[in-house]
Amino acid sequence: MAHNHSHHHHNTGNIKVAFFLNLIFTIIEFIGGIYTNSLAITSDALHDLGDSFSLGLSWYFQKLSNKKATKKYSYGYKRFSLLGAIINSIVLVVGSVFIIREAISGIIDPQQADAKGMMWLAILGIIVNGAAVFKLKQGKSLNERVVSLHLLEDVLGWVAVLIASIVMQFWDVPILDPILSLLIALFILFNVFKNIKEALWVILEGTPRDLSLEAVREKLKMLPEITEIHDCHIWSLDGEYNLCTVHLSLKNDLLTLVETRAIKKKVRKLLYDEFDLEHITLELETSDEDCEYKDKC
Repeated sequence: MAHNHSHHHHNTGNIKVAFFLNLIFTIIEFIGGIYTNSLAITSDALHDLGDSFSLGLSWYFQKLSNKKATKKYSYGYKRFSLLGAIINSIVLVVGSVFIIREAISGIIDPQQADAKGMMWLAILGIIVNGAAVFKLKQGKSLNERVVSLHLLEDVLGWVAVLIASIVMQFWDVPILDPILSLLIALFILFNVFKNIKEALWVILEGTPRDLSLEAVREKLKMLPEITEIHDCHIWSLDGEYNLCTVHLSLKNDLLTLVETRAIKKKVRKLLYDEFDLEHITLELETSDEDCEYKDKC
């Protein structure tokens, strides 16, 4: 098996920073929302309170996903990172539905807000959450991408609040605040469902979307030592760490153990270099061997 897994070791530092930034700013938001009488800020504060809880869970699951394999979890804990992503996505859906409900209420009965206070709080929100998004953009796991979406939602929310607060300082349009909140919530829901779809694809062990079984088979067929490929399966533990099992029929039936080991090493290197497949299980067979899995993909 290939053992070079260093670039798939999940970094927990990014989510840790996001958690503390979100928690501290949630407190500031509650105070600011009450002070400015802004629906957008108050609803975002409630939403961020749920975010803080889910971010804390994501931090825990991301850290847990780095644990090595045990007798209980023979493939390790990598899928716990996915669990964090799913929980985060559910919180985002619930929070967005709450904001939509409040925004519709605000459109029907718009409330006057302290535009100048909203403006300064929005600037602070853009700086704090923008810094967290920049930090999380360095992460590659699905969990980190969902957390990044959390914070991107906050940045967009504060940009909307900033625009609304500037406009409301010159024109009396309090309805602008809930309208912008509604548009942001709909945008986030669209992206959340994309992430949930990807997480479910991994959990259901679909072939990674950036890989092709046929491409793998064709590449292996090019090796002169191999006559047939069957029972080939590719899946992912967490959206990054990809696994492969495959049966290979060899042209030469009379190979020494040293020769078969050289073939396996060659195949593993090919699959790792060309397709980033890391956990590879090979079964070598003679050309006339009657394998019960020959009719499998």
